[in-house]
Amino acid sequence: MVVLAASICTKGGKPIVSRQFRDMSRARIESLLASFPKLIPTNTQHTSVETTDVRYVYQPLEDLYIILITNKASNILQDIDTLHLFARVVSDLCRSAEQREIVKNEFELLFAFDEIVSLGYREPVNLMQVRNVLEMESHEEKIQEIIARNKEAEAKEELKRRAKQLEMQRREQQRRAAAGAPSGGGYLGGGISGYAPVAQREYTPPAAIRTNSPAPSSLRAPAFKGSGMKLGGKRTQQSALLDALGGEALLSEDMSAPGTPAVSHTPEPVASAPKNDRGSLPPVEAQSVHVIVKEFINLELMREGGLTNLELRGDMNLQISDPDLARLKLTLAPAPASYGPELQFKQHPQVAKFAANRDRVVALKDASRSFPVGQPLAVLKWRYSGKDETYVPLSINCWPTPSNDGTCDVNIEYELEAEHVSLHDVVISIPLPDGSYPTVSSHSGEWSLNPSSHSLDWAIPLVNAEERSGSLEFSVGGDDPGVFFPVSVSFVGEGSVAGVHLASVARIDNGEDVTFSEDATVVVENYTVV
Repeated sequence: MVVLAASICTKGGKPIVSRQFRDMSRARIESLLASFPKLIPTNTQHTSVETTDVRYVYQPLEDLYIILITNKASNILQDIDTLHLFARVVSDLCRSAEQREIVKNEFELLFAFDEIVSLGYREPVNLMQVRNVLEMESHEEKIQEIIARNKEAEAKEELKRRAKQLEMQRREQQRRAAAGAPSGGGYLGGGISGYAPVAQREYTPPAAIRTNSPAPSSLRAPAFKGSGMKLGGKRTQQSALLDALGGEALLSEDMSAPGTPAVSHTPEPVASAPKNDRGSLPPVEAQSVHVIVKEFINLELMREGGLTNLELRGDMNLQISDPDLARLKLTLAPAPASYGPELQFKQHPQVAKFAANRDRVVALKDASRSFPVGQPLAVLKWRYSGKDETYVPLSINCWPTPSNDGTCDVNIEYELEAEHVSLHDVVISIPLPDGSYPTVSSHSGEWSLNPSSHSLDWAIPLVNAEERSGSLEFSVGGDDPGVFFPVSVSFVGEGSVAGVHLASVARIDNGEDVTFSEDATVVVENYTVV
């Protein structure tokens, strides 16, 4: 096919916008368009008309016509398909098919026409690709702009904090001077109006800079709310630099508030805070008898349903701080009725094994001996490996549906299957096609775009028996459903997936119940939908 020109004209043949893809004079195109209305047959449904030299393929746009002028040897079916794409582009760029609106957006229309047809031949593009080219948006540039704004905001907060600290030092100096206490030589010469040397004060990093809660590897900032991209939220380079230098970062002059005093000193080294692996799990106050239950889960779900493989490992550690409570027995709660006997238990060599058809009791083989005091002891381990869906704590259902316009509608939902477990800091990561960015129509929780893996990270703070399900819907360019897999899931669970927890703790000598505390967590090693 050879498209000579694409034009939008009035019903009288007056051109409004015309783009010639082959060498044609203005007089020639105006003559062709002027003769076009006279060639349209009346009371017909045709969308093309021919002359001895050219063919007109046209479509009404309210009071206007959009016309492709081609040679007579061109493929009429391809011409009609190209005409429909031109019409969709016009409808996408213009709010209405009025002459004033067409003239207002004439340059955008000409740019779009050049993306569809080049030198008279149709380019293999769709509406979404044309729209992306016209927008010419750079995702990396957006991220850099957001990072720059975050750095500026953090620098301003740091300046406010330091100004407040210096003001407190100045007031303290004045209070000491008024009380008659000797004042050391301070900044700007000391005295009542001076500042005490900052090096004499122990530096404490602000809580806003040092955080230990595990956040998903995505940027979350309030720059994009609702269905837009949510970037920021993770510690930026500015925060890391402030931590490394103990909060004494060198700030640029354009970010400094006028008249804010600056103090140059070398702070004392600050010990780094230990990493917190519990996430948002509530703390557990340890009693004299404290039991730590920790499970590790590794599974692969199939997108059509079912399991590829599931491995669940758990261990129970006993910590006793009171020597008077060292001789005791632990009674486990009965297993849920839906769980089968596949769960394999392994006791410590000095712990008695479970008796068949009896209560599950953890106690030493020699009743006269005591558990160690002041150090943890792994008294019990368990394991399951198989394809029993009973042990799946969270089910994921992802449905990509390709559309006819080169986009794909994706609906993903989750549901808590193990109601006795609460999941914190849930992040569901869905891969995205290269070069495409999602438009989210509805969602629960929050979502953000992960630039490192080019995926959509859907974050849900808490999933429990009260808030057990949620969904997210978005559309994105691309028509291959396989691109959106594997879907990866991460969370920190509170409880035991296998249902292993204590029912009671009692003394061996008199059978008296003992107050105990239990900290049960679930850690994800691998959780994917393939």
